[in-house]
Amino acid sequence: MTSSEKKQLQITACKVRMGVIESTYGAKAGHPGGSLSAAEVYTYLYFKEMNIDPKNPKWEDRDRFVLSKGHTTPGLYSVLANRGFFPVEDLPTFRHIDSYLQGHPNMNMVPGVDMSTGSLGQGVSVATGMALAAKHTGKTNRVYSLLGDGEIQEGQVWEACMAAAHYKLDNLCIIIDNNGLQIDGNIADVMSPYPIVDKLVAFGFEVAAVDGHNFDELEDAFNKARETKGKPFAIVMNTIKGKDVSFMENDAGWHGKAPNDAEYAQAMSELKAKLAELEA
Repeated sequence: MTSSEKKQLQITACKVRMGVIESTYGAKAGHPGGSLSAAEVYTYLYFKEMNIDPKNPKWEDRDRFVLSKGHTTPGLYSVLANRGFFPVEDLPTFRHIDSYLQGHPNMNMVPGVDMSTGSLGQGVSVATGMALAAKHTGKTNRVYSLLGDGEIQEGQVWEACMAAAHYKLDNLCIIIDNNGLQIDGNIADVMSPYPIVDKLVAFGFEVAAVDGHNFDELEDAFNKARETKGKPFAIVMNTIKGKDVSFMENDAGWHGKAPNDAEYAQAMSELKAKLAELEA
């Protein structure tokens, strides 16, 4: 990609992070840590990779995205809003009783959401089914699914991976956000999923390991995913939980809580400073 394209993606990722803070602060609840760690991949998917149309969210031939780690809706909603599926101004209504932006994605209420998720492990299974259905019906659309590294402790994830390889679903790309932390702490201490790459290879995937905050590496990985034939593709992203908000970075405590007034002010100040630097 050109330097100007990359800069625009970096600007958008920063705006996505600002939306994460706005929504969780507005709700006084939510999951900012794992939303912030995935801001770049959300941005790359919705602004460069996927074939979608915000003006026609139910377009039959669109690419599909399934948020398997369904609790990180602040990141998904923020990128959908910034992409034009609904107003950015609605983000602070997140989790309010009368809002369509609830804590887990609802495909019947939120434009751009392709699957209702929340129970960990089930999203990637649905994505596998979507990819298989596309193969059976001769469709050329692709299916993407984002998982948490704590989520892959769920056995259902590996059943889906086994099926994806068995059916040679080269239209499926799963992305694992390996930020190393889950609600109870370090994933290696809770129930280690390592070595993640080796496991995926053993299950029949082509795999790329990348810095999940580096757009060049993300682009290379998604290009390889498109070029891979006869087997599904996985991208394992090394990321920082709470990325770009100093007091949230690498702190498992920010898995599932919202900033208070002072924390909100500090987070937005840091992100606005970064945005100004990128836009300069």
